[in-house]
Amino acid sequence: MKYKATFIAGGAVGYLLGTRAGRERYEQIKRVYRRIAENPTVQETAGVLRAQVGTLGNSAKENVRTRIQSTLGDRLPGTRHTHEGDVPAAPPTETKLPYR
Repeated sequence: MKYKATFIAGGAVGYLLGTRAGRERYEQIKRVYRRIAENPTVQETAGVLRAQVGTLGNSAKENVRTRIQSTLGDRLPGTRHTHEGDVPAAPPTETKLPYR
């Protein structure tokens, strides 16, 4: 669906830029676009789609984070799983190398 809409939008832009019908045709296309864009049903649908995309994006992000944590576990900094009764690990000590 995304690619279809992108293709249609690209075709419309290409037609607008490449048309030889002149200013009159451009104005006609612009009026039709505004009429469609300002339609309350289109506005409502766009709002619903934006909300769904946001929800799906957050869900996908959480899913990826969960999979990474379950796969890599303690190997990533900041992803240490703590369980009840676990003693927190001591912070790493700095090793100073002799200065030459």
